[in-house]
Amino acid sequence: MFRKLQSLEEAHYGQLAGKMSTVIDLMTRLPVEIWFEENPKASDTKLEENILNIVTENTLLLLDRGFYHFHFWHQLIENKVDFITRIKKGAAIKVEQVFTESYGLRDRKIRLGSGTNKTPFIILRLVEVRSGKTWHSYLTSVLDPNVLPPYVVADLYRRRWRIEDAFNTVKRLLGLSYLWTGSINGIKLQLWATWLFYAVLVDLGDAVADELSLPFDDISLERIYRGLYHFTTAHQKGKATDPIKYFADPQNRDLGIIKQRRKPNVKLIVAPFPDLQRGSDQFFFNNSLKAS
Repeated sequence: MFRKLQSLEEAHYGQLAGKMSTVIDLMTRLPVEIWFEENPKASDTKLEENILNIVTENTLLLLDRGFYHFHFWHQLIENKVDFITRIKKGAAIKVEQVFTESYGLRDRKIRLGSGTNKTPFIILRLVEVRSGKTWHSYLTSVLDPNVLPPYVVADLYRRRWRIEDAFNTVKRLLGLSYLWTGSINGIKLQLWATWLFYAVLVDLGDAVADELSLPFDDISLERIYRGLYHFTTAHQKGKATDPIKYFADPQNRDLGIIKQRRKPNVKLIVAPFPDLQRGSDQFFFNNSLKAS
């Protein structure tokens, strides 16, 4: 799951609009919950309460540093909810166990915190992956590498940026950057209507991806949105009835529905202990394998 806070602080009739927060599902890209707070400077602690009320056991949350609160982490763990986040610079850690330590990867169980009421001790896993000369560090409450391998931790957290893509779509493409009204009810109606249309757009994009036997990431939601005008024109002329078939039709490739691939696909290492399992059949993720 993803989380994103966004203050709608555009001056509108001389007032601040408030603060919007959204939890988005990692797999479906659809919003799970949307909250609106009239006070744009409301504390994040209220959002922590909201999150604790909606998450269920065995959920994996991807959190940014806005939720770097040890008591909140303890509550999640007590509720059997796991998370991945980033560690802050200068954090006081004590290494409890080393799983992997090599040139490009460090995977260790650590004790974090100072033992004070504000930062009580907490046992987490610190995964550090080298990229060039830079180390990228991730914290997770999943302590067993067999359950969540180190490179999968890094890969999942990188996918947190899907929330940024979602907000970019609803704000820039669907117009949520501009408010229609200064009334709270009007703002809420605009929020719900925009996110509802976003969900419909995602479902349409997913259906087109299935029709073309392509990953969802290869489909441009922006091009589908702009292509709806062309579909409507074709429909009025009796030349099209199904938007999925229309966008998947090779004759309509000029709409740019399929993204141009910029980078080659990189194989994901899923081995819990990469240094010990290099060369094995279970080293890389194989999406061609089917569950028996």
